[in-house]
Amino acid sequence: MSTTLAAGTSLDFSLAQQLTVIALCALTAYISHMALAVFNDGVRPFLLDFIQGRTTRSATTAVSFGLSAGFIFGLGAPMALSTGVLNPWLLFLPTDILGMLSPKKWLAPIHGGAWGAVVVFGLNGANNVAHDLPVDFITAMQQMSTPILFLFTLFPVLAITKQFGRKWGGIAGVLEFALVVMTMKLWPNMFAGALAMAVGVLMLIGLAVAKDLAQRKADRAAGVSEPVIEGDDPMASLFSASAARLRRYLPLFMVLGAGVCVLAQMHIFGGGEATSFLIAKGQYSEAAQVDFYRVFGFIPLIATTALASGAYGIAGFTLVYPIGYLMPNPFLAAIVGALVFAAEVLALSYIGKLLGRLPSVRDSSEHLRSAISETLQLAILFGSLMAANAMGGGLGILVVGGLYLLNEAMGRPVVRMAAAPAAVIVGGILLNLLYWMDLFTPIKG
Repeated sequence: MSTTLAAGTSLDFSLAQQLTVIALCALTAYISHMALAVFNDGVRPFLLDFIQGRTTRSATTAVSFGLSAGFIFGLGAPMALSTGVLNPWLLFLPTDILGMLSPKKWLAPIHGGAWGAVVVFGLNGANNVAHDLPVDFITAMQQMSTPILFLFTLFPVLAITKQFGRKWGGIAGVLEFALVVMTMKLWPNMFAGALAMAVGVLMLIGLAVAKDLAQRKADRAAGVSEPVIEGDDPMASLFSASAARLRRYLPLFMVLGAGVCVLAQMHIFGGGEATSFLIAKGQYSEAAQVDFYRVFGFIPLIATTALASGAYGIAGFTLVYPIGYLMPNPFLAAIVGALVFAAEVLALSYIGKLLGRLPSVRDSSEHLRSAISETLQLAILFGSLMAANAMGGGLGILVVGGLYLLNEAMGRPVVRMAAAPAAVIVGGILLNLLYWMDLFTPIKG
């Protein structure tokens, strides 16, 4: 299976696509202003103090900006430019900030819509300028696709190893390797890691459920009863109030679900790093599989933070991503997306209680998120060095690798996940400056 993208990756959107992006950015900024939902999982826990009036809008905005800026400029923009596909870091992290920043309710959608306009009208111009430079670092960044797609395949193996030990991790690793080789041999047009990831995630969930069921059976045999949450328990009261707050705005969440699902259906948006490259190559069913597997790592996190803070996720449990990719038309996508979000919001309390009774499954989601981050950090770093080599050889590796190491030494002012792609862009600009100073000759081809 080829993982190389076309050299002329385009960000030229149709009118319907432009209007969808602008409208969705306006809506997400408005929802952020209301503190009903944000995309950044790290920001959500801070919203409870804001909702209850213990902190100010400006302080919460500062938190949102501090936790999001690196992902916007170091990951969201480079990924969009290199794939020609929009992503949630570029669209929804800025609207988190702009919505919270807006002092008036009516200003929030204006600010959000303006950001959407900047993305759909400005990104293609920046893309064209970058491709016309002597050192085309945007095309070079497409080198990231191969390590991201293939190393990402291993995240279930890492999660199984961390939770259930080396024996099960080794079994999962051998099984995934065999499935990747088999897929490449028998189905060369299919994403090689799709089947392996499916089996790995199912294996992790199966092991976790089996452990929880065995523990409950052992507890019953020992006469240990399940803990009962009292009605006046403060945590139970908080969860109940948060769920009720979100249900009051159910129609607004249904519109949000419809909008995100329609955007995914248009195939100009990818919910993750690997997904963006798959969407760019037209492999929509494989992209749906990848984002579906990621859901298992995020449901417990999003559900518990939503119940604890009273604020939901802009993409919900992210189920609307894979569903949207597979929808035949935007009208059906809007209906299904609205229904999915309605079901998610209404089921929050039940999901919270269920997770409380399945601790191993809850732990599995944490291991999955950690494994996803670890595999992507390595893949993005390796891919960025490949891009550096493609655009500048040894000098490119020196600049990009040096900037990454400097960021580490300085205590990571740019988050690790975004540091390497940001270094490629800075390195590309520097190499172009050296070319214009007649100090560097671009690598051919």
